[in-house]
Amino acid sequence: MRVVHVSDCFAPRTGGIETQVGDLARHQAAAGHEVHVLTATLGEGGERGGVVDVEDGVHVHRLGARLPFDLPVNPLAGPRLLRDAYTDLRPDVVHVHAGVLSPFAFDGARLAMAAGLPTAVTWHCMLDGVAAPAAHLVARTRWSRPRAALSAVSSAAAERVRELFAGADVAVVPNGIDADRWAPAPASARAEDDGPLRLVATMRLAPRKRAVPLVEVVAAAARRLPPGALHLTVAGDGPLRDALSARVRALGLDDVVELPGRLSRDEVRAAYVDADVFLAPARLEAFGIAALEARTAGLVVLAHTGTGIGEFVTDGLDGFLVADDAEMATAVVLLAQDRALLARMRAHNRAVRPAFAWADVLAAADAEYARAAVLAGPGS
Repeated sequence: MRVVHVSDCFAPRTGGIETQVGDLARHQAAAGHEVHVLTATLGEGGERGGVVDVEDGVHVHRLGARLPFDLPVNPLAGPRLLRDAYTDLRPDVVHVHAGVLSPFAFDGARLAMAAGLPTAVTWHCMLDGVAAPAAHLVARTRWSRPRAALSAVSSAAAERVRELFAGADVAVVPNGIDADRWAPAPASARAEDDGPLRLVATMRLAPRKRAVPLVEVVAAAARRLPPGALHLTVAGDGPLRDALSARVRALGLDDVVELPGRLSRDEVRAAYVDADVFLAPARLEAFGIAALEARTAGLVVLAHTGTGIGEFVTDGLDGFLVADDAEMATAVVLLAQDRALLARMRAHNRAVRPAFAWADVLAAADAEYARAAVLAGPGS
């Protein structure tokens, strides 16, 4: 099968959607498919305008333009380049990966459907605050009954897509991980009750991920515990790095919070060896791949209710799903004080592997491609 993925964002940009589209494409190529990625993200050397790289068997078409801040869009030439790519490649299916604002991806979906190509669209975002008002606009356009297989990366995200498309059939194509790669390392020599409760978070330092509120949560918990009871590592980089550092200093947390910057996957796994708890402060988390990796590595996960993390974390078993930041601070205090509870949760998470292996994800994607072919009609 010739699969063409369309995504505004792709490597070398870093983030959840970039990682997942790249991993999905590589696994499909390894399974024997011919896989292409059409993206508005420039290459490492600024490659753009149709340059094609071949990476791990995947053909990456750089269709972006040189713009300020390297924004992954191409409003002038993008539609023409997409249309030409479809004509040249003649894909069996076009798989579009969408966020809240994805002009390149939506052009890709629009042009694929206009060409009669089987089209699958997966949302990698939560549409809170967008779905209801946008639904009135969608109802007045050709998107009211799209000839595309619609999906999202979690049940929570799919609910918002259904709201946007007036109860349309929206499937779930989850994110995936290499479960063996993230399996728990041999138990650390550090005893569960030895030293501070070791907290970790891995995220892009951007407003939506709520890194600044996270350190405020830890500050609130620290005020209720003896000195030295907590240690937090926030791995990641982004536009809020300076603001986060300033907030750490203002809260007097220099001895509590460590900001190592962006870490490679191998470095993240190493950081999890001695960590106890993964904190996921975002309220609009469509899936939470970093949280799934941490959960697979055996960490207890604290996250907000109503996010995609609820797909693989059961409250009170794998971790805690909290209603707000105050409840997250309380959960941190509980785990710092009740090391027996922490040990039971860690033991469970080390012994019980969550779902979302790549075999499951590939099967879900294949089901959407078959549904897309039916929706496209005869001859597709």
